[in-house]
Amino acid sequence: MNDKNKNALIEQESFKMLLEEFTSEQEVHNQSMNELIKTLQTLTDKVAEFEGKTKNSEPIKVVVDSYSIEPIIKKAITDMKIIVTTKPQPIVRKYQLLLFPERAYPAFQKIFLSRWIVFVISIFFIFCSYKFGVHWNDNQQKIKIRQLENKHIEKAWHALYNNVEITMKRKMKDIYQKSY
Repeated sequence: MNDKNKNALIEQESFKMLLEEFTSEQEVHNQSMNELIKTLQTLTDKVAEFEGKTKNSEPIKVVVDSYSIEPIIKKAITDMKIIVTTKPQPIVRKYQLLLFPERAYPAFQKIFLSRWIVFVISIFFIFCSYKFGVHWNDNQQKIKIRQLENKHIEKAWHALYNNVEITMKRKMKDIYQKSY
C-alpha cells in the first residue's frame, strides 16, 4: 500500500502543479485580454470622438479662379468633339526622301539651300574650268602643229629663193606679196 499511497501522492502533487501552471497561464491570458479590452475601448472612444468632429465640422470652401483656364478647356473640348465626329483614318507609314522640308522652311533655306547652292556653283565652276582647260590645250596643240608646218614651208621657200636666178626671185616675191 505504500506504493499506492506514494503513487497517489505523486499524482496529487503533479495535478496540483499542473493546476497551478494552468491558473498562472490563465491569469496571464486574463491580464492580456483585459489590456486588449482597455485598448479596444480607448480606440472606440477615439473613433466616436472623430465621428463627432466630422459631423460637426464645416466644409472647407476653396475659391478657384477658373477664368484663365476656361478658354483652354473649351478649345480642348471642341477639338475632342471634332476628333470624335470625324472618321478614324488608318495609319499609313510613308517612306520618302525630302528634298524640301514640310516644317521650318526658312531655317532650311538658310542652312541647307545655301550649302547646296555653294556646292552646285563650285561643281559648275570646276566643270567650266575643265572644259576651258581641255579646249585651250587642244588649241595650243593645233597652233604648234601649224607652226611646225609653216616653219617647214618657210624653210623650203627660203631654200628655193636662195638657189634660183634673179628672174625667178622676182616672180617668187610677186607670188609672196599676192598671198597676203
